[in-house]
Amino acid sequence: MPAPALLTIIVGDEELLVDRAVAAVVAAVRETDPDVDVHDLMPAQVGMSTLVEVTSPSLFGDRRVVVLRSSQDLTKDLAATVTDYLGDPADDVNLVLTHAGGNKGKALLQAALKAGAQRVDCKGPSKPAERVAFVRSEFSQAGRQITADAAQALVDSVGSELREIAAACTQLIADTQGRVDAAAVARYHSGKAEASGFTVADRAVEGRLPEALEQLRWSLAVGTAPVLINSALAGAVRGVAVAAQPPRGTSEAELAKRAKVPPWKLRTLRQQARGWSPAGITRAMAVVAETDALIKGAGRDPEYALERAVIEIARARGAR
Repeated sequence: MPAPALLTIIVGDEELLVDRAVAAVVAAVRETDPDVDVHDLMPAQVGMSTLVEVTSPSLFGDRRVVVLRSSQDLTKDLAATVTDYLGDPADDVNLVLTHAGGNKGKALLQAALKAGAQRVDCKGPSKPAERVAFVRSEFSQAGRQITADAAQALVDSVGSELREIAAACTQLIADTQGRVDAAAVARYHSGKAEASGFTVADRAVEGRLPEALEQLRWSLAVGTAPVLINSALAGAVRGVAVAAQPPRGTSEAELAKRAKVPPWKLRTLRQQARGWSPAGITRAMAVVAETDALIKGAGRDPEYALERAVIEIARARGAR
């Protein structure tokens, strides 16, 4: 197996495919060094000192993967610093840039390609036939087959969101055996597949730990980014905090605004808030903050950090 490229540029705006491409690079580096440190950064998290710190050669030879997402949104000064780095990259750092592919930040994209970066295109399917082809590819990669009419039925049921299509494929592969036909799709799939960070978060704040862990593993399996799952956990905990201790005289509209949810979801939040104490909410908020740091570079295993967070949040419900 060839050594992972020191420079990789992932081009496209389809989040699922971008997340998978990033995960593939990280996995390839971990094949050669299981203890590699991963720094997964958004432009808002990147300052000049942070950028210099994560890309400077290590005194101890520790390998790092540095992921700079949405690189088209980097400030002019930071983009210039990254461009300079591309000319002389550290040999113990695997730099991964993700770029939406438009004209914004195009100079950085071109600089990366000129520097010899390995390009990975992540253009999602835009036509119904392409989404059907994506479904068949998902099954093929899992060593399974799905009939053309079954693939079409699945797409018709789920819609155009690629992450949800992938989740539905994962569900069918797990729940069926042999070749999947339209009858299997009708039997096992009704409505949209639930494999998102929001489902994980809902089960966690409801204290339904086994279901929350199952949904977490499922979400990670279909490529949901850890940062998105933790964001959903943070939103759920915030919503419970608002619903559990609403200030007197606060209108429904104001409560919804504070919880950052549409008004119709307040009823669900109130049900989820039952059993939560101030101490439990405080603990859950602390867990979310700790996990945010761990999955953004302070820890080595984002999946483990998320599993721990789900367990801690579920257990915080009912704490006194």
